[in-house]
Amino acid sequence: MSVSTNIVFIGLGNMGLPMAQNLVRAGHAVTGFDLLPASVKQFADGGGLVSDDQAAAIQAADIVITMLPASRHVLGAYLGGAGILAQARPGTLLIDCSTISTEAARQVGRAAQEKGLPMLDAPVSGGTAGATNGTLTFMVGGEEAALAAARPYLEIMGKAIFHAGGSGCGQTVKICNNMLLGILMIGTSEAIRLGVANGLDPKVVSDVMAKSSGRNWTLEVYNPCPGVAENVPASRGYTGGFGVDLMLKDLGLAVESALASGASVPLGALSRNLYGLHSKAGSGALDFSSIYQLLGEKT
Repeated sequence: MSVSTNIVFIGLGNMGLPMAQNLVRAGHAVTGFDLLPASVKQFADGGGLVSDDQAAAIQAADIVITMLPASRHVLGAYLGGAGILAQARPGTLLIDCSTISTEAARQVGRAAQEKGLPMLDAPVSGGTAGATNGTLTFMVGGEEAALAAARPYLEIMGKAIFHAGGSGCGQTVKICNNMLLGILMIGTSEAIRLGVANGLDPKVVSDVMAKSSGRNWTLEVYNPCPGVAENVPASRGYTGGFGVDLMLKDLGLAVESALASGASVPLGALSRNLYGLHSKAGSGALDFSSIYQLLGEKT
């Protein structure tokens, strides 16, 4: 792979920063942008390039990658007279790794196609640890040719790449995945809480379930009970990781998708309501595994 690929990476948050850093470590010239100066500085300290002129950087880029919080941010970044689509050269490969609505992804995808710009919606799974370790799962929507061009770069940031279908399909798969993740986190928290309420050690409960039919990713890799597992948000005050408000956003996307398609998601809707209560109680910035706290014993 050429080490001279010129990449612009917009969105250096908890996920975007380590993803961009992996591209830098692979030898690519990556210019990073973020609204938070501290994130840009951290990126620069790790060898990334910075610039005060985002438009000029986009005009010179071979690839533009975005990792932004929500649909409105993606629409704002790509569309309009000062957007990415207006600045990028024809043929520039565009990869949006944000988790947004299927319709928003398709809207941007259509606009990109009209400009002669190949574009993929490529949301990820794997959390901050996966972003740091380059082991993310990419769920990709878009044309086969665009994916073939993007694959060498996605493989630097992830270990599994799935082509879900045309534009927007990556987002649909991600919405399904994160709805299930939210449900599993609540179920896992309930089960551990039940064991603790009956006098059991939460680590014993977790270890037994991890070897039994209740085993799941949230239990084994991302345990929500403080002190049960090392190097997870629950054991560092629920800091870092994937925020409650981001999970609430994704569950909202799932419910909206269900309404639009006529699907039934009663557990997804209930999970959205519970995360909504948790957010309104002031926990929106905590990791989503902190739902364990909401389900705690009341005195």
